[in-house]
Amino acid sequence: MLHSFQEVLEQVKKAGNAVTISVAAAQDRDVLQAIKDAQDIGLAKAILVGDAAAIRVLMTEIGLAPDTPIVDEPDMSKVGLAAVALIRQGKAQVLMKGLLNSSDFLRAVLHGQEGLRTSRLLSHLACLEIPGEKKLLFFSDGGMNIAPTLAEKKDILINSLLALHNVGIPCPNVALLTANEVVNPKMPATVDAQALVAMNAAGELPCCTVEGPIAMDVAISPEAGKHKGVASNIAGQVDLFLVPNIETGNAVTKALIHFAKAQMAGIVLGATNPIVLTSRAETPEGKLYSLALACIAAGSTKKGGD
Repeated sequence: MLHSFQEVLEQVKKAGNAVTISVAAAQDRDVLQAIKDAQDIGLAKAILVGDAAAIRVLMTEIGLAPDTPIVDEPDMSKVGLAAVALIRQGKAQVLMKGLLNSSDFLRAVLHGQEGLRTSRLLSHLACLEIPGEKKLLFFSDGGMNIAPTLAEKKDILINSLLALHNVGIPCPNVALLTANEVVNPKMPATVDAQALVAMNAAGELPCCTVEGPIAMDVAISPEAGKHKGVASNIAGQVDLFLVPNIETGNAVTKALIHFAKAQMAGIVLGATNPIVLTSRAETPEGKLYSLALACIAAGSTKKGGD
């Protein structure tokens, strides 16, 4: 169990794995600052791909180590594939988006011949450190897939479970969030939750304990479950919340960030290697924590993640 992002940083440093980050279009001050922070604490190394002249100017301004490798590719239509190539060649283990449009970046990731495709869907995994909570909590997918089908939810769940195993949670407790605990054909999320529970019982998922349909109050509070007459083995002990759609995940995580002062890190899973795709609004700490989370999740690529 990880209690805080500080423990995530310590776990990465303690592992001593030489994780290298390939940064696509690295001529971005905020991204380079995150890379500097990561290098300063011994978290990871980096290869910077993009306009070498612009990158060197920013490196000097922020004090990034001048011996950080640079791959000169000023053509924005090619820089994504150039960064992806470093992953395919085994020269880097984590991919990070820099000053590149997200759609162009993901197009390179999903390129048929030169990308990082697997048989699974790409999905976003958010990790939150919430004041007052005893451990880090994970949410998926509130960042990429709008209204996932049952098959897509299965992919999202597998992506998340493989990452959580590498984080050090060998058999995560998973809450399949819905509005209530009753299976109702008029509420498709409840039907999907029932099907995912059956898939787990049939051994189709990596090790986990899955409950659903389950509402948020029962998932986080044993007392709420008792009050509602709902029996649960994971109430108050959930590691991963699988949300029914992007609106739910987006609203829940943003509410926790703004009202509960939670800190969030996020990575994209489902490719051959973890991907860091943070927004410009993300704090420097958030970018650093996302890099650390990706470094831990990179262990899944050694176990055949497709």
